[in-house]
Amino acid sequence: MRATPTSTQRRQLLGAAAAAVAAPVLLPASAWAQDKFPSRPITLIAPWPAGGSSDGVMRAIAKSASNALGVPVIVENKPGVGGTLGASAMVQAKPDGYTLTQLPLGIYRLPHMQPMPFDPVKDLTHIVCLTGYTFGIACTADAPFKTLKEMVAYAKANPGKLEYGHTGTGTTPHLAIEEFSEKAGIQLNPIPYKGSAEIMQAILGGHIRMMSGTTEFAPHVLSGKLRLLATLGSQRNKAFPDVPTVKESGWDTISESPFGIGGPKNMDPAVVKTLHDAFKATLDDPELKAALDKFYQPTIYMGTADYTAYAARTFAAEKKTIERLGLAKKG
Repeated sequence: MRATPTSTQRRQLLGAAAAAVAAPVLLPASAWAQDKFPSRPITLIAPWPAGGSSDGVMRAIAKSASNALGVPVIVENKPGVGGTLGASAMVQAKPDGYTLTQLPLGIYRLPHMQPMPFDPVKDLTHIVCLTGYTFGIACTADAPFKTLKEMVAYAKANPGKLEYGHTGTGTTPHLAIEEFSEKAGIQLNPIPYKGSAEIMQAILGGHIRMMSGTTEFAPHVLSGKLRLLATLGSQRNKAFPDVPTVKESGWDTISESPFGIGGPKNMDPAVVKTLHDAFKATLDDPELKAALDKFYQPTIYMGTADYTAYAARTFAAEKKTIERLGLAKKG
């Protein structure tokens, strides 16, 4: 005959049963605290003013990535300092994948020219490269020159009087024209702006005669308000097949500018892969393809490993360019 448990034993048994029921709830609580990525909105910094071609492409990328990731990707504009404020923000951002930035070419160049709070190789995670800019030199329709060679002749006759707008000191549109000017033996008057939207307002408003920038000039060239003198790539732009490159015009200057998405250093490789795959998928999105075509931007894909290698290679190459042009920071 089995003995009947005492009241004390019954209390002990009930306590053990309660602990057993509670245990499955308590044990995985730490795991539940680590939400599957992504579980909330992601901020994507566009280091340019709202309204320009760069901003338009970044918003198209963000919209497509939102669909791929299942959470909103919100564009935050941080214009200024040659498009480097996004990279600067990564130094203080948590490496959790919820704060990302566009990585324009200038982030590999400006640290050689002036003190910067980041090292583009050591302080950033290069996730994926998606596209790139087409650069060109455009002027007002009433400018006293119709070709690049005529512009050079005009500049030689009027040293320092012909102004051009660019997207900030040390950016590709700035340095490409400075390198070209040096080879052409002319002196131009550079005027920096925070981004392409400001440049377009200035040149269309008649405040500057000429500009160096990305293809935000394209619709105005097609409408006859501006004249495209030359493009700066290695090949002619398919939208303007009759416009020569600067190199074709006689001066060996080529400037091309891939860009992609990056984050802070020390990101979880699994998070990086999730982001890489989602942003890569945007390149197959018809809406993004339409946006790239609208702004005359080609697809330039590099995976994480290739993009990381490109960053180190470009950082070293830009150092040589800056030193050659005499623009290296002192000390």
